[in-house]
Amino acid sequence: MKSSDQAIGDVAARFGIETHVLRHWEDVGLLRPARDAGGRRRYTDDDLVRVAVILRSKAAGMSLEQIGVLLDEEAPSRHEVLEAHLADLARRMAEMERSREMTEHALRCRAHDITQCPRFRGFLTDVLAGETAWSTSSWESLSR
Repeated sequence: MKSSDQAIGDVAARFGIETHVLRHWEDVGLLRPARDAGGRRRYTDDDLVRVAVILRSKAAGMSLEQIGVLLDEEAPSRHEVLEAHLADLARRMAEMERSREMTEHALRCRAHDITQCPRFRGFLTDVLAGETAWSTSSWESLSR
């Protein structure tokens, strides 16, 4: 990695985010860039690593609060937060696998009305029987 002492605009452009995002992350304690004599933020290589960790963690579904715990070497609940996140990832991965199987079947199915296909309905039995709660993230992904 190239040695850094970069301005906020350069860092934002490098990661494809807006400068206000970096300021917000600073406000919530995720970043602590140094300041130059004029009070302007200067980001070092270590700051860039933190930005990359924040972005990767957000992409994995972590909240800023969870990321704050991850980045805090003194946080006593670090392992609990990470274990909970792993459990959430496993749940989401299982849901994605079911969605992939359902989509593959729909692609190959000869039924004109997919909702009438017994095998396709089999993908929905847990939700229809009330055994699995339909998460709001499932509804949100349908509206995108």
